[in-house]
Amino acid sequence: MKINKKATIFLAGAGVLAAGWYLVGNGADEEITYRLGKVTKGDIVVGISATGTLNPVTTVQVGSQVSGTIARLYVDFNDNVKEGQLLAQLDPTFLQATVNEQRANVSRADAEVQEAERNLSRTSNLFSKALVSQADMDAATTSADAARASLLQARAVLERAEVNLRYATIRSPISGVVISRNVDVGQTVAASLQAPTLFTIARDLRKMQVDVTVDEADIGAVKNGQSVVFRVDAYPEEVFAGNVSQVRIGPTLNQNVVTYTVIVAFENAGLKLLPGMTATVTIEVDRKNQVTRVPIQAVRFTPAIENNEEQTGPAKGDRKEADSDGRSRQSRVWILRNREPVPVPVTIGLQDLQFAELVESDVSEGDEVIVGSEGGPARASQSAQNPFQPQMPTRRRGGM
Repeated sequence: MKINKKATIFLAGAGVLAAGWYLVGNGADEEITYRLGKVTKGDIVVGISATGTLNPVTTVQVGSQVSGTIARLYVDFNDNVKEGQLLAQLDPTFLQATVNEQRANVSRADAEVQEAERNLSRTSNLFSKALVSQADMDAATTSADAARASLLQARAVLERAEVNLRYATIRSPISGVVISRNVDVGQTVAASLQAPTLFTIARDLRKMQVDVTVDEADIGAVKNGQSVVFRVDAYPEEVFAGNVSQVRIGPTLNQNVVTYTVIVAFENAGLKLLPGMTATVTIEVDRKNQVTRVPIQAVRFTPAIENNEEQTGPAKGDRKEADSDGRSRQSRVWILRNREPVPVPVTIGLQDLQFAELVESDVSEGDEVIVGSEGGPARASQSAQNPFQPQMPTRRRGGM
């Protein structure tokens, strides 16, 4: 009987793998080591994370109400300006000609009024002597009234022309800094449909705001006056502070996601922060100062227990609501006694990403609690499984 050499090698290799798997799966239990954390006194801060954009509190777009060619520019980017300061000058040639024309029309209308009034005076004298008819008297009166109306109309047109001439001189409506200039000398601006924007001026960049986009799930916890901290990429090591000054009720819908705008006011005394910067914002919605707290990992920790009933769920009463404020609940932490984990019932209150408040407990400041473990007994299910049996795919819960 011939034995295939390749088959012999395969069977021998499979036997070695099976023996190795058996030794690993059924070897001695690995010793458990526990990581410990301390119960401390400190602050617990609950915040909402969001992003926003830095903007001046007041921004004015300076435009032109008349068409023309830019003859002179008196300011540039980043220039500080005062209210009423000259910014630019349009070529006034045609506007000045229109003013001169309308002044001539006013003079002509005034002469016509004087002539009509003299004619009315003569007709009135003749009418008193019964030398002219009533119709002649009425015609002279009407001509005088019409001449006066024409004079008023000519003066109104002259006033409009003078206003347009004044509009050719562009002045700053507020005191601030020029953050945008959109024209150059020689450029023609047309104001036929809407006023073109020549400059954008921000009022006092030492007082600015962050326009924060907050999700609808979090907006209910945001209130005026809450403290805010934020960072910007330009200064990654610095933390800037502000306060919520306004929660705008108008929603924004983007791809079926509803968000709201929250305005955060802050002082920019050093003028380090610039308009348009993106900020990573944390809005403080709740805080407790100098409370007894435990690391959050201690509340979530459960030791490896061979009893399936204890391993698959929390201890009895672990999630029971305790207080009427809706935040405190019963839980437990674990401490070491004789190198064995022992559960300690606690009532926890406010929680953030690092700590949980201890409202009631048998542990106190300075005590050590278990926050994690390494090692432990091998699971029996692993030793009972054939390594050569095809594995069914498993579905991961909770995404990550």
